[in-house]
Amino acid sequence: MQTGAITGYIDVAQIALYTFWLFFAGLIFYLRTEDKREGYPLITEREGHFLQGFPVAPSPKTFLLPNGTTVFAPRIDLPQPTFDAQPVAGFPGAPMHPIGNPMLSGAGPSASALRADTPDQMQEVPGNRVVPLRVATDHFLDDESPDPRGKEAIGADGVVGGIVSDLWIDRAETVIRYLEVTLAAGPSVLVPMPLANVDATGTVFVVSVLGSQFADAPNIASPDQVTLREEDRIQAYFASGHLYAEPSRVEPWL
Repeated sequence: MQTGAITGYIDVAQIALYTFWLFFAGLIFYLRTEDKREGYPLITEREGHFLQGFPVAPSPKTFLLPNGTTVFAPRIDLPQPTFDAQPVAGFPGAPMHPIGNPMLSGAGPSASALRADTPDQMQEVPGNRVVPLRVATDHFLDDESPDPRGKEAIGADGVVGGIVSDLWIDRAETVIRYLEVTLAAGPSVLVPMPLANVDATGTVFVVSVLGSQFADAPNIASPDQVTLREEDRIQAYFASGHLYAEPSRVEPWL
C-alpha cells in the first residue's frame, strides 16, 4: 500500500477533500441562515402569507446595542412599512403605481426603511450625531466657504421654496448633512445636502423638487434633533423628486 493509504480505496487526501466539502457546505448553510435575520420572512401580496425559502429563518438572537437597549433578530413583530400605491394590473407581481402625492407615497424611489425612531448617536462621546450648528457650538463654517444661511433655496422651476436658516452637521465626519430651510408659512424642513448645489453667493439650488414642493417635505418631531427614521423619510422624499416632481420626469425619454 502507498504511504497515506488507509485501505486500498481510501487515503488521507480523500478524507481531507471530503472533510473540506462537508465543511464548506455547512458554512454556506450557516451563512445563508444568518443572512435571513433581516428582511425575512418575505411579505407577499397575499395577506397573511409569507415566504421564507430554504433554509428557514433562524431562531431570534439577542443583540446588545451601545445605548444599553436590546433588539432581537429576526423580528417577526417589526412594524411593516406602509405605502400608498396600487398594482397597475391584476396579476401577481404587477408594478405598483403611487396614489396621491408620489413623493410621499412610500412607493418606488420614495420608499424608506422603518429604522429606529431615535437619533443616530456618537460612538466616542455621548450625544446626537447629526445636529444643527446652533447646538454644535464648537463647530463653524470656514470663512472661505459660501455661507447659505439667510439665502434663498430655489427649486428646479426657479421658484423660491424658503430661506436657509441653519446647517445640520454630522459631528462624527464633520460634514454638512442637511440644510434647514424655513418656509414662508413658518415651519422648517430639512433638505439633504448631497441634493443641493450652493453657488458662490450662498444661494441654494435643489433640482430634484419644485419650489412649491418644499412645503410637503416630511417634518421632524423635535426642532434640534432628527431620528434615523425621519432621516430616511426626508432623503426618500427629496431623492424621489428626480422621478416624481413633474409628470414629464416619469415618462420615458425615447
